[in-house]
Amino acid sequence: MNRDWVDKDFYEVLGVDKTADASEIKRAYRKLAQKYHPDANPDSSDAEEKFKDISEAYATLSNEEQRKEYDEVRRMVDSGGFRGFPGGGGSGGFGGAQNVRFEDLTDLFGGGLGDLFGFGGQGRQSGPLRGADTSADLHLSFEDAVRGITTTIQLKGEAQCSTCRGSGAEPGTSVTTCQVCGGTGMVAQSQGFFSTTRPCSTCGGTGRVVATPCHTCHGSGSEVRTRSIKVKIPAGVKNGAVVRLKGKGAPGRNGGPPGDLLVKAHVARHELFRRSGDNLTVRVPITFTEAALGTEIQVPTLDGPVRLKIPSGTRSGRTFRVRGRGVPKQRGKPGDLMATVEVIVPTKLSKDAKKLLKQFADEYEAGMNPRENLGV
Repeated sequence: MNRDWVDKDFYEVLGVDKTADASEIKRAYRKLAQKYHPDANPDSSDAEEKFKDISEAYATLSNEEQRKEYDEVRRMVDSGGFRGFPGGGGSGGFGGAQNVRFEDLTDLFGGGLGDLFGFGGQGRQSGPLRGADTSADLHLSFEDAVRGITTTIQLKGEAQCSTCRGSGAEPGTSVTTCQVCGGTGMVAQSQGFFSTTRPCSTCGGTGRVVATPCHTCHGSGSEVRTRSIKVKIPAGVKNGAVVRLKGKGAPGRNGGPPGDLLVKAHVARHELFRRSGDNLTVRVPITFTEAALGTEIQVPTLDGPVRLKIPSGTRSGRTFRVRGRGVPKQRGKPGDLMATVEVIVPTKLSKDAKKLLKQFADEYEAGMNPRENLGV
């Protein structure tokens, strides 16, 4: 049994209800991991400890089998079945014991309360354990998000030990299989009329014996350091999208695989363009005479300007489609550029200009009521 299972309420650490499903637990973990990640709090030891607690809670609750074991342990503690534990109450328990120690329970039932309660006969500490998923933020320009980019991020956190490559042994020495438990991490123990299993005291439940621990990680196989990780962002990534990098998260335990790295994209706004799905939008000003007489203008795109024909009589707010000049796709045709024209009305006119406009109004706008459909 892991002592933290008794001392810590992992649901409270993540801020979720005990009935929360896997997706709720994952969302809560990602939100907290981003807030307390060492990269976001480089000078805060409190944040680093909080990040470790969050990772530990998620590693347990995201594993269906470990969560069942944890829930059962917490249920027994909260109900008073283990008097003397935090949360234990009443006079129940085993023979009404008043001060049951954690070590006593470990000796009696093994690492995970063993076969007595029908769960975790192998114990939580034994066997390979997958590393926790970690998260990072990547800030992108609008153009890089649209076109895609391969870049490198610096990530500080738990990583495979650079000296022993995760073995936990000093270079030049070896890791051997525990001869007591045969590499299982557990040993059988008779308790009268029933038999239980418990973590092997020789290897600490890992199934491995490190005779000469690594001087860098002290046998843990991991260290806190800064890694340079190459990230390939696909073309067309949206703001807030998460790119998963397999095996780039926290290292596994006891030979287990590493977790994944979740990179969240933060896309900057563009000076001219906005995004609508796979299309790009842009507003293009034109003059009154260009709208009235028609013309051909240049319209900006991310790949350079293109020519656009404006027919005579174009109204302000009309949108023109420039095909293939939007957001690229992984498969299929790219999106389009949607150019909306805005007719610019001059604010300063000379006397001659005003006279010409008055003649124009008398000739072409006499009797015209553009607000007729408004009933006024």
